[in-house]
Amino acid sequence: MQNKIKSYFALTKPTIMLLVVVTGSTALVLEGSLLSHPFKFLLVVFAIYLTGGSANALNQCFERNIDAKMKRTAGRRPLPLQQLGATQAFVFSITIGVIGLLIFGLVFNWYSALLSLSTILFYSLFYTLYLKPNTAQNIVIGGAAGSMAPVGAWVAASGQMAVDPWILFLIIFLWTPPHFWALALVYKDDYRVANLPMMPVVKGDNSTFKQIILYSWLLVASSLLMLHNSDMGIFYLIAAVVFGALFLLKTFKANKTRKEKEIKGLFGYSIIYLFMLFAVIVVDGIF
Repeated sequence: MQNKIKSYFALTKPTIMLLVVVTGSTALVLEGSLLSHPFKFLLVVFAIYLTGGSANALNQCFERNIDAKMKRTAGRRPLPLQQLGATQAFVFSITIGVIGLLIFGLVFNWYSALLSLSTILFYSLFYTLYLKPNTAQNIVIGGAAGSMAPVGAWVAASGQMAVDPWILFLIIFLWTPPHFWALALVYKDDYRVANLPMMPVVKGDNSTFKQIILYSWLLVASSLLMLHNSDMGIFYLIAAVVFGALFLLKTFKANKTRKEKEIKGLFGYSIIYLFMLFAVIVVDGIF
């Protein structure tokens, strides 16, 4: 039973969902109205995990044959490992998605539920079944789904849109290509075997690095847009500049050496960058 639970949990891609939860929670802190209602705060976070986890689980259902061909996923994911059946995984995906949507709709508002439903459908159907196998820009366009947590969380708490969650969306959206293309550079042979048109496979390393550098500059610039918020002060400015400079340094170093160690270093730092930047936003937002 314990192994079964772990397998179901793995379907949600918990590592990715940790980033999603952090970015959604950051929006809740900035919005502020649920800070005095911790149970509702956690309920939004839980609903974000359920709906995001549903999209990830559906992604694994639809890509189970592809995952079985790739070394990176064949020995890690529950479906190619035959720890779960496809029907079990699909039912689980739909169930947690429906529960998450009902939490958003019944406890908060149907606006946030609709946004979450759109995100699930966009990622699990449009990205997984159409974009990923057909265009080298799959990560760029599909990244919109992974960037929606701040917007959905803000709408759940307030019932309306605002500028701040869209800036957070933009930061995550621009962060996604350099993050995932670094991974794709390391595992390009996997993607070639699976016949997926990832950027390094279709356009080559030179073009991929050029685009990684472009998106990295845009990412650092977009992080400074948060200064429009009066709660963001000198502490955030210094942090954004320092973390951004390190991101660019990692990018240039990976491009110069083209060594797997440096590329993996860029990938690893990109995760730290997003965590640290959003942690500073939370600290400045509260204090």
